[in-house]
Amino acid sequence: MRYIGMPLARREDRDLVTGRARRVADLEIPGTLELAFARSPVPHAVIRGVDVAAALKEDGVAGAWSAADLPYLAARTVPGEEGMPPWPLLATGRVRYPGEALAVVAAGTRARAEDGAEAVRLNLELLPFTRADAPLAAGAPRLLDDPLAAGAPRLFDDRDNLAAERTFGRPADDVFATAPVVVEAAYREQLLLPTSLEPRAILVDPGREHRLTVWVSHQAQHRLRDALAAALGLDRERIRVIVPATGGAFGAKSQTYPEYLVAALLAVHLGRPVRWCEDRAEAMLAGPRGRGQHQRVRLAADEDGTFLAYELLVDADVGAYPHLGAFVPMMTAAMSTGAYRTPRVHTRVRCVLTNTAPTTSYRGAGRPEAAYALERTVDRLARRLGLDPAELRRRNFIRPGQYPYLTPTGRTYDSGDYAAALDRALAAVGYDELRAEQARRREDGGAPLGVGIATYVERSGGPPDSDEFGSVEACPDGTFIARVGSTSTGQGHFTAFAQVVASVLDVEVDRVRVVEGDTGEVPYGFATFGSRSMQVGGAALWRAAEALVAAARRRCAELLGVGEEDVTYAAGRLMVGGEPGDLEEVPVPNTEVGPLPGLPIGELVARTGPLRADEIVAPPQAFPYGAHVAVVEVDPDLGTVHVRQLVAVDDYGVVVNPAIVAGQGHGSIAQGLGQALYEQAVIGEDGLPHASTLLDYLLPTAADMPPVTLLETVTPNPNTPLGAKGAGEAGCIGIPPAIVNAVCDALDLDHIDMPLTPAAVWAATAGSR
Repeated sequence: MRYIGMPLARREDRDLVTGRARRVADLEIPGTLELAFARSPVPHAVIRGVDVAAALKEDGVAGAWSAADLPYLAARTVPGEEGMPPWPLLATGRVRYPGEALAVVAAGTRARAEDGAEAVRLNLELLPFTRADAPLAAGAPRLLDDPLAAGAPRLFDDRDNLAAERTFGRPADDVFATAPVVVEAAYREQLLLPTSLEPRAILVDPGREHRLTVWVSHQAQHRLRDALAAALGLDRERIRVIVPATGGAFGAKSQTYPEYLVAALLAVHLGRPVRWCEDRAEAMLAGPRGRGQHQRVRLAADEDGTFLAYELLVDADVGAYPHLGAFVPMMTAAMSTGAYRTPRVHTRVRCVLTNTAPTTSYRGAGRPEAAYALERTVDRLARRLGLDPAELRRRNFIRPGQYPYLTPTGRTYDSGDYAAALDRALAAVGYDELRAEQARRREDGGAPLGVGIATYVERSGGPPDSDEFGSVEACPDGTFIARVGSTSTGQGHFTAFAQVVASVLDVEVDRVRVVEGDTGEVPYGFATFGSRSMQVGGAALWRAAEALVAAARRRCAELLGVGEEDVTYAAGRLMVGGEPGDLEEVPVPNTEVGPLPGLPIGELVARTGPLRADEIVAPPQAFPYGAHVAVVEVDPDLGTVHVRQLVAVDDYGVVVNPAIVAGQGHGSIAQGLGQALYEQAVIGEDGLPHASTLLDYLLPTAADMPPVTLLETVTPNPNTPLGAKGAGEAGCIGIPPAIVNAVCDALDLDHIDMPLTPAAVWAATAGSR
């Protein structure tokens, strides 16, 4: 039975929609203490004192501590890359961003803990703070006092707040100096809040003899286990990390945060279960941010529009501590070539420190930023040359016969037909008719109509050659257990992974149970991020299922005293002779059952013992791609943008469950729409974030979603047995530049910075009159 390509209903949804699914906040362990943090109300200050005496007097408070009260806690930092400045668990010496934790309070309820946190008295001496738009300006406050230790890699320079710098490709100044046409532009990728339905949460039970059980809303349970083990000085086998039902993550829950380590250390210190559940206001003040780039670009072409060189210079805001956020912009650089065969590409990335909460990976993680800079600039070049933007793209696409294609930034694209995706998107939207309608409106009057195109190539699979664990076990009752190192945060793993295993084993999908998100059940796992679950985790399960069949054939041959080559397998049964699919009667020795139409694999296990196959696979990165088209109408007097239609044609290789992929498509498009039109983590003149509730931070709702058409082309991944590429982040990548291109097309403007609020659009149109 083949389940690849079947839109099966998600088996996990019933528990999610009925409330039976248990999240970290729902778990009940007697004696649990709830944590709340006293956080900095200012962006930058010297810490003159943190007094917890008043907090200890609050009703129900079991304890309150600053870094000075717990020396063992003050001595630890968040694990990070070598050479990066340390991120303390509680601020010591200096506050470096609004909301940085200064003290922690434990109480029997969250409300009591919050009362205690509010009672903590802070003595802070204000310091000048860096502005996010000028962190490298002369005289900008330095965020660290001490230079790097002798011999450490020089990734950080405390003289100018530069945390890391890297270049990709090679400079092309000679090309720009002589090219017939050069367009230049500057763009801003605003800071965003990764607003998952469930904020961050962790519950730590110290158990007996410091054998910790940790429940956490997370994407990388094995990585977190290892970080906790290092912080606590425990063998990692003494820590079990379980990820229960998780309400979204979008990349921002793949890291280790100070609050997690504080909770674990306090649980051990107090000998009691400890929980921290971030609330929405806390997340908006101190939680991780996404995006945050200032970009300068140049694109050179000849008179016919053939690309000659492209340059992208990025200053990325990584916040006060360059945790994972310092490496996300490197993916912008690596993917800066897009879908085009530009011969010379040069990208420089500078990661700079600011007095804001640290940035992190956020859905797309570097690829939306790359696509935005390139696709906006391609449209500007088309306008300069008087060419149709679709035709300009076609002239420069990498062609199907050129794969595998090594880009100037060092990525090897595996496969693709970018023109086919674009042509299908244009046909679906009625491109020629829209251009005719646009011309009529410009001649006869009417609301300005715009059509925006964006093509993209993204990287899926995680870091180059990163691996994943998969295991398939046959049970005596005829069912199978599939264990995988990936972790579901809403992607439908329990359905889609079962489809993969059932397809290889040729059994009913209901006979396959998926286990993940538990280091006690799954010995190894890399993580879920970067659209890697099906591409890498699915490939590991495919290989494990194949290995299980091979092991079953060998064991059956031994049982029956025949050669392994004489044993075939089909539909969960082992047979002697014939072609796969034949159900010959196999005489089974020493059985009261008698002759069987093939030996069920469960029966084999019952007679011979456990049967399981483990695999770790590390396929190369894959490169999904697509073409998105937006159709908009703009009211110049009000500045409002009405998105009339969105068409997305994406190529994810082989799709296992089209219904799940469609859900991912709609979700990522909603987030792309949010960035284009609504969302921005505004930092005020005082260095403080404006948003403290969702009334202050505008998210798109179902009512804001325009008509969406999702289509596909299929170019199988040549590097995995399943042929799948990553799916789930496309809308965040292609939709923002498509919408901005459409609005600029409608108004005949070169650029408007996101988000395209009515005020921003009105100001841009007023300035052009």
